[in-house]
Amino acid sequence: MPAIASPSGFTVTDKRSRFVALAAPAATLAEADAVVAGRRQAHRKARHHCWACRVRDGDGRLVEQARDDGEVGRPGLKLLELLRRDGLEGVLVVSRFFGGVKLGPAGVGRACRAAGEGALAALRA
Repeated sequence: MPAIASPSGFTVTDKRSRFVALAAPAATLAEADAVVAGRRQAHRKARHHCWACRVRDGDGRLVEQARDDGEVGRPGLKLLELLRRDGLEGVLVVSRFFGGVKLGPAGVGRACRAAGEGALAALRA
């Protein structure tokens, strides 16, 4: 299974909310947590940092995790689905800067998916 080799990013704006995605290498859960912590540090004004990862544990088994960080629309699961679809190992994080207009669960899910897809497409470019 291919792993994400180098970081790539993408940004989507929807009704003044900005969704900043990062696809990054991570071989373990600790590395994935470090990437998410780095995004929290880099984007302190972001309301939510949704993420998903596919990494290996100490025994070489595939471990998948997804977190919504309190956001509606299950964006963590949508990001995990993108990693599964492309068969990638690594971490995918989307930080949301709230623009003052509620998008609802469907809108947030679509915007997170679009940002994640853009970051993964940048890997292939």
